[in-house]
Amino acid sequence: MSTTVRTEQAAAGDQPKPKRRRRRWFGWAVVVLLALWAVIRVGGWEQGSFVTQLMTVTPYGAGLAGLTALLSLLRRNRPVALVAAIVCVVMVAVVVPRTISAEQPAAQGAPLRVLAINLFGRGDARTVVDLVRKYDIDVFSALELTHAEAERLDAAGLGRLLPHRVLEPEFGATGSGIYAKHPATKLDGLFTPIGHNMPAATLTLPGGGQVEFVAVHPNPPLGRMEQEWNAALRAFPPASSSAVRVLAGDFNASLDHRAFRDLLARGYVDAAEQVGKGLTPTWPNFRPIPPIISIDHVVADRRVAVRRVEILDVPGTDHRGVFAELRLP
Repeated sequence: MSTTVRTEQAAAGDQPKPKRRRRRWFGWAVVVLLALWAVIRVGGWEQGSFVTQLMTVTPYGAGLAGLTALLSLLRRNRPVALVAAIVCVVMVAVVVPRTISAEQPAAQGAPLRVLAINLFGRGDARTVVDLVRKYDIDVFSALELTHAEAERLDAAGLGRLLPHRVLEPEFGATGSGIYAKHPATKLDGLFTPIGHNMPAATLTLPGGGQVEFVAVHPNPPLGRMEQEWNAALRAFPPASSSAVRVLAGDFNASLDHRAFRDLLARGYVDAAEQVGKGLTPTWPNFRPIPPIISIDHVVADRRVAVRRVEILDVPGTDHRGVFAELRLP
């Protein structure tokens, strides 16, 4: 009798505990979701607002997959650890290249120093002017430019540094503008803006060279605006053999978005990625949480050489500015 009882107790002890079973199922649920995330990112198959926004934080997904692999290994759940490790490797493989500087074309044309800032309607004007002076800016893409902000910029001395302009300010977030050191002529018909105001201009540089420049700011892919955001990125003009084009501003998109990568594939490069700074976050800034995603960019014709990129803080706005020193073909 006692032998039978001990045998039954031993058999019961050999069976997995319900809590352990729950942990294993939870581990599998997490790793399946991470694997689905990786597959969507690699395939460029994001659809809908939530998944499109999720792609923006893919670099953190790689870290989450690595942590899942480690915890699963510590809990002796080797199958989950293996799958999580594979997912981590896949995500790292798509993220790491943007931290490595790329070889630049042998461009010998004029230099072009570009600054792009989403001013949030209240970016500190004196800081902006100091940055324009410090980096000897040739063209400034000003997003969320209100009438009041334009007045503050001029009062701070921007007009003396960048006297040429193509402005489309508004009373809200839809305003934008282009400030330039050299003559700027409004360029109509280059593309159809979708979302905020996005002026385009032809800049005439010393020596007679020209650059077509666009101040970029589509709506974010939130809710129903996700389809509009996709359409806005598709509407931007492709690179042209007959003109050098630079697009700069708040794209509300990262390198983990298929729509943004498709834009680059039409003949452009992302300046920050070219110098190994493609992971430096630009939003949100000056909030309780630090910047976590990279959605502000200077995008240039792939024949342009990128010499330098800096990500800059501007008090008063929730975006960081992007400075890029370019050399034209």
